[in-house]
Amino acid sequence: MSFRVVRQSRFRHVFGQALKKEQCYDNIRITKSSWDSTFCTVNPKYVAIITEAAGGGAFLVVPLDKMGRVDRDAPIVGGHKAVVLDIQWCPHNDDVIASASEDCTVKVWQIPDGGLMHNLEEPVVDLVAHQRRVGLVVWHPSAQNILLSAGSDNKIFVWNVGTGEAVMELEFPDIPLSASWSWDGSKFVTSCKDRKVRIVDGRSGRILREAFAHEGTKPVQVCYLRNNTIFSTGFSKMSERQYALWDGHLNNVVMQELDSSNGVIFPFYDPDTGIIYLCGKGDSAIRYFEITDESPFIHYLNTYQSSDPQRGIGWMPKRGINVNICEIARFYKLHAKGLCEVIPMTVPRKSELFQDDLYPETVSDIPALTADEWLEGKNLPPVLISMKDAHQSSKKPDMKLAAKKNVLAKQVRKPTSQSSQSTTSPISPNNQQHMSPGDSPGGASLPPGVDMQNILDDIRKLKIIVKGHERRIKSLEEKLSMYEPQ
Repeated sequence: MSFRVVRQSRFRHVFGQALKKEQCYDNIRITKSSWDSTFCTVNPKYVAIITEAAGGGAFLVVPLDKMGRVDRDAPIVGGHKAVVLDIQWCPHNDDVIASASEDCTVKVWQIPDGGLMHNLEEPVVDLVAHQRRVGLVVWHPSAQNILLSAGSDNKIFVWNVGTGEAVMELEFPDIPLSASWSWDGSKFVTSCKDRKVRIVDGRSGRILREAFAHEGTKPVQVCYLRNNTIFSTGFSKMSERQYALWDGHLNNVVMQELDSSNGVIFPFYDPDTGIIYLCGKGDSAIRYFEITDESPFIHYLNTYQSSDPQRGIGWMPKRGINVNICEIARFYKLHAKGLCEVIPMTVPRKSELFQDDLYPETVSDIPALTADEWLEGKNLPPVLISMKDAHQSSKKPDMKLAAKKNVLAKQVRKPTSQSSQSTTSPISPNNQQHMSPGDSPGGASLPPGVDMQNILDDIRKLKIIVKGHERRIKSLEEKLSMYEPQ
């Protein structure tokens, strides 16, 4: 029966093909740390890789279009005093990245537009509370400025990055190993060295559920799925690698042995397609499965096989892939010899038209909530956008640290002194396509200091937000109609 389900899937033919060496990134001094981390993170603008650095910790940030050999003296982000263990791009601002280090701190950095011209050593936010090394950072999926960190002091902190304050602190019996936010960001799931998996309320820190997961003592990785179930990878008592599926109450639904290798498996989940990719550290393969709501729930699709093992791996957010070649995923694989190899995953199609069935609406870079709204108790899923139009990253303001202020909040540029008294007519969204960025609504040139492109970008983002709210209203009305008297 499972064979029949897989054969009916539109993703039964997903193929990976590594790009040529000149289209990859070479000559990188990849970290030799033994910490269980992916060492690489990617967004539609940059690829960031943790590197070796004398006398401290550093990571490299390379614009995606700067392919080929990376200079040995290329600028780095080097403000940590000890080895960097984990890095993560902010989902709502492609220029902001968080890093965790053995120096017990979490730092948030603003990458200058166009990439680094010189070494960056001053973070915009320094988050200090952990007593021992910090090995994990995870951004909130829908609330701006909310960041989770986990350290070897057995603690998890949830931070409001905008104010630099810890808004939640939770202590565990042992070291937290991985964490993943739920789809609406109301809670997160975490695995721990004591072999337990726990579901935690993100604001109060209250443990909602806990259960023993995999019986082996090696690290467990967890991932919250869109339908509120949980996927995990771990080891059996006999040190065989496993993957498992759990319901929202941590009852086991599926437990399957994979192989007998000893590398930790990192799961990468695509909520749009329901595909989960398993990348084992030290493996030369990427396995992928489709997760459905019907038994047997997890269906094997295929394996991407190569000759070289992966030292680390990065995963491109869906809004950064190329829909013109039917690409549904893209990996950035780190080789021990210093190569960052790009591996697109594609579904071959004969038609050159946009493939609606491959690209449902995906997560955008627009936050659904502010940090304050989330802290007040509001929950919303991420704002979704259509993949049909080519991706254009929203232009974000630079970060500026201010006490008790949201530093990542969107800001409207103020006009210069010459144009401070000038006013512009309101712009109709229906007319924006007939106007060039240098034109004003009345036909006259724009006053100095007024950026038409920023205005058009704001209109586009507002339309996306309104569309998301309309979908939610319709969904709530449908639920309400079920309870109305006939």
